[in-house]
Amino acid sequence: MNASGRGPGGGALAEAIERGSPSPLGATPTARGVNFALHSSVASGVELCLFEADGAVRGSVALPARSGDIWHGFIPAPLARAGDLYGYRVHGPSDAARGLRCNPAKLLVDPCARAVTGEPRFGPALYDGGERADLDSAALMPRARIVAPAFDWGADRPPGTPWSETVLYELHVKGFTARHPLVPERLRGTYLGLAEPAVVDWLRELGVTAVELMPCQAFLTESFLRERGLVNYWGYNPFAWSAPAPQYALADPVDEFRRMVRALHAAGIEVILDVVFNHTAEGNESGPVLNLKAIDNPAYYRLADDPARYENWTGCGNTIDASHPATRALVLDSLRWWAESMRVDGFRFDLGPVLGRDGPSFGHDAPLFAALRADPVLAYSKLIAEPWDVGPGGYQLGQFPAGWSEWNDRYRDSVRDFWRGTHHALGGLAERIAGSSDIFRHRGRKPSASINFVTAHDGFTLADLVSYNVRHNEANLEGNADGHADNRSWNCGVEGPSDDPAVRALRRRQVRNLLATLLISQGVPMLLAGDEFGRSQAGNNNAYCQDNPLSWVDWSRAAGEPELAAFVRALIALRRRRPELRRETFLKGGRRGGKSRDIHWLRPDGREMREADWNDPRACALGVLLEALDGSGPALLVLINGGEQSVEFHAPAASWSVAVDTAESTDPSAGQRYRRPGRSLLVLERV
Repeated sequence: MNASGRGPGGGALAEAIERGSPSPLGATPTARGVNFALHSSVASGVELCLFEADGAVRGSVALPARSGDIWHGFIPAPLARAGDLYGYRVHGPSDAARGLRCNPAKLLVDPCARAVTGEPRFGPALYDGGERADLDSAALMPRARIVAPAFDWGADRPPGTPWSETVLYELHVKGFTARHPLVPERLRGTYLGLAEPAVVDWLRELGVTAVELMPCQAFLTESFLRERGLVNYWGYNPFAWSAPAPQYALADPVDEFRRMVRALHAAGIEVILDVVFNHTAEGNESGPVLNLKAIDNPAYYRLADDPARYENWTGCGNTIDASHPATRALVLDSLRWWAESMRVDGFRFDLGPVLGRDGPSFGHDAPLFAALRADPVLAYSKLIAEPWDVGPGGYQLGQFPAGWSEWNDRYRDSVRDFWRGTHHALGGLAERIAGSSDIFRHRGRKPSASINFVTAHDGFTLADLVSYNVRHNEANLEGNADGHADNRSWNCGVEGPSDDPAVRALRRRQVRNLLATLLISQGVPMLLAGDEFGRSQAGNNNAYCQDNPLSWVDWSRAAGEPELAAFVRALIALRRRRPELRRETFLKGGRRGGKSRDIHWLRPDGREMREADWNDPRACALGVLLEALDGSGPALLVLINGGEQSVEFHAPAASWSVAVDTAESTDPSAGQRYRRPGRSLLVLERV
């Protein structure tokens, strides 16, 4: 056996291998054996390497057939079958000046791998160029594992929750259960931990309809983090798009991920997967060689004017070229695998504009978007974009195609600004409550195009948002220079923890104000895991490298803040029973049939808001009257006071009951007049 991996079984493989099929890509097991197919337009040959379970080389063989740019071959059983481990070596030109980086000394993970045995390990052989070019990387690389599609899904059915009824809950698979006292210790921080009854019951009883899982694609911790003794906790650094991250599994990531999905579906909870198709862990021209670089560098990546370098529109060293047919095929293949074989219900696309760049410019009619619309499997998946990247014209909020939803950061900023007391914030708040039609009302889009959020994994938690004015990211070992500097937060007078009863009460009210605003707004609300009981990251607003209790959900807070969790349950229940809060058309404010209007914007004295009222820079009190969908008259009245002083509101004549009161008043009503304390929100239902 030599360093290139040509073991004693190579002769048998060479005699047995057949031409096979160019489709599907990847390693596809059948009853008769396994078909292997890999795209490369630049290779002169592709070598398949098979390994034993202990990592020993079983043998290697050249794929015997090429159809267009697809290299393929079929190995009969028992020489290859489900469960076997494999990798590739790609022969061909190595000329970085022309963007060509083939190197058979580097063992490569199949970009279509459905499972991998772990992370690559760093060492000189993982890199190309100079003296490192001839170093064999096999000892540092994980293997791909051949996965059988079969799984006992039982009576599993996708929940199929309509967008208008969706309540998202963003969580990290490990961090959500790593400290959960009711999850068996060995299951904490795993896919199976998330499937535990106590965890699923919490989500179901809270009322969320979908979990948005932070990246579960196999990912790599960057070398600069390892040198600091840190890890990539968030996972936005993939090297195998279709393989579940093995870090969250006990033994079999594919099986355990499926069991997690099955358990969540049984509770009526959809699974949305945060996917990273904008860059890979191979980084820039100085980064490691893991697969795409050495397979077909000019096809998969956007190269700079100097082909030896990469466009970096992601901030991560490289940028995937979604306009190339081979890349589109690879992305679509991955999405179909997750949707069909793993039964994921939808996807949130990190740095989404990268996928819409046909050339340097973004377009809502880009080839990948058209392919998604036309795909019979993916056309009905929930599709969510993070609508910005760092490339030219990278901010594309509102510009994605019909059928897509988008993370609405203008919602986040408008709501934060209003409740922290920023001037000229009332109009922006009204736009966001009404569904952000100023952003999304075009091309037949609906209010559900807006994913409304106040907090997400990137930034302060909700408890920290009302406790810190500035970031405290010292633990990241970057001199507290990383993360957002403009947080639009307010610490309520004291930076960090406080024992002052007045400060604590104000923070509690502000948290309730922000949550109530989120849940009564048109569009799709998204909660951040643990915000419902005050999870804190001690002011760290960029905890991407903190795989420790700083980032993990502290479930002891759930016992310490039961009232807040009950408040969130009540808000979600209100949203569920009141269709006026989840309309499928934008609020117009005009009369319908000359009889009624869907929404009224009211001054505290009960009169309609006028232009001068909206333009008052200090205006911070507003009544929002929502009419019943059947036109029978007022249904809900929201009274908002964002100022410091109490305000008396005049309610329209009707019989009202209190649905939500962030001020926790004992008796807020006095006939049709409601004196509301500063920084409070009240929701009234007509009875």
